Amino acid sequence: MITRRSCIGMGIAAAAAASLKSLPALAQAKMIERPIPSTGERIPVIGLGGSATFSQAARGGDVSQLKEVMRVLVESGGTVFDTAPSYGESERVAGEIAKELGITKRIFWATKVNVAPRGGGSADPAAARQQIEDSFRRIGVEQMDLIQVHNLGDMATQFPILEKLKEEKRVRYIGVTTTFPNQYQELIHVMRNEPLDFIGIDYAVDNRDVEETILPLAQERKIGVLVYLPFGRTSLFKRVGDRPLPEWASEFDAKTWAQFFLKYVLSHPAVTAVTPATSKPANMADNAQGGMGRLPDEAMRRRMVEFIDSLPAPARS
Repeated sequence: MITRRSCIGMGIAAAAAASLKSLPALAQAKMIERPIPSTGERIPVIGLGGSATFSQAARGGDVSQLKEVMRVLVESGGTVFDTAPSYGESERVAGEIAKELGITKRIFWATKVNVAPRGGGSADPAAARQQIEDSFRRIGVEQMDLIQVHNLGDMATQFPILEKLKEEKRVRYIGVTTTFPNQYQELIHVMRNEPLDFIGIDYAVDNRDVEETILPLAQERKIGVLVYLPFGRTSLFKRVGDRPLPEWASEFDAKTWAQFFLKYVLSHPAVTAVTPATSKPANMADNAQGGMGRLPDEAMRRRMVEFIDSLPAPARS
C-alpha cells in the first residue's frame, strides 16, 4: 500500500526533506496570501490541521516532532492552525508549543464548537459556551481568530453564541464546517441565510463536488473557504502510487505529489487557505511549498483532473 510516508521514502518528496534542512532558503520564497472576503485581511494559503496524525501524535505524549512542525509552519510563512475540541489533545498541545516557541501571536487560531448529540438534536447552550471557554484556555489567547460550528451541529443554538462572541470582539471571524456530502444542502442553505465569514469543507482533485455550487456561492456571498482533506484522507497518494510526477507539473512549480494536489485546490479562486494535517516536519515543509510559486490555470486544472481520473481508484480498506 502506498502512503505519503512511502512516497517520501522512494524519493518523490525529496525536495521537502531538502527544504527542511535549509529553512532559510525556504523562507526566502514568498507564500501566496489570499484576502478574507469579509474584511480584506490577507492570510497565507497553506496552514496546518490539528486533526489526524497531528492529534494522534499529541495523544502519544512525545511532542518534539509537533514542535518542529509548528516551527516549520511559521518559518515558511504559514499562520493558520485549524483545530477543534474533538481533536483530543490537539488544542492544548498546540497552545503549549506555540507559547514555548513564542509564536502564539503569529498564529491564526481557528477552532470549532459542537456539543450537539451525534446524529442530531439540541445542544446545551451552557455546554457550548464552556467548550468555547476551554478552547480559549487551552490555546492561551484572549481573542480567537476564528470559531466555526463543527459539522453544522444545532445551528439554531450554537451559531448565535458565536455571533455574540464576535459582537463582543472575543472572536474575529465565525463560520461553519462540514466534510459530509449529505450535509451539503444544509450548508448551502446556511451560506445563503447566515452572516458567515468562513466555511470549512472537504475538497481535492478527486473530490470535486463542491465546485458545482458551494465554491461559486462562497464567491458570490464573500465567504472565506478553508479546505480540509486535500489529499483525500491519503487516498490520492495511494492512487498515484510510485508513479513519477508528470513533467508538465513543473509548469506550475510542483515538485512533489503533495504540491501537485495542493496547487490544484489552491488554484480555485474561492479557496482562501488549505490546512492539511501532519505530524512530520518534512511534510510540513513540502506542504508549504505547495503555496509558493505558480498555480495551474484553468486548462492545466482540466489536465490534472484528466490525469488523476485516468488512474484506478484505490481499493477501500
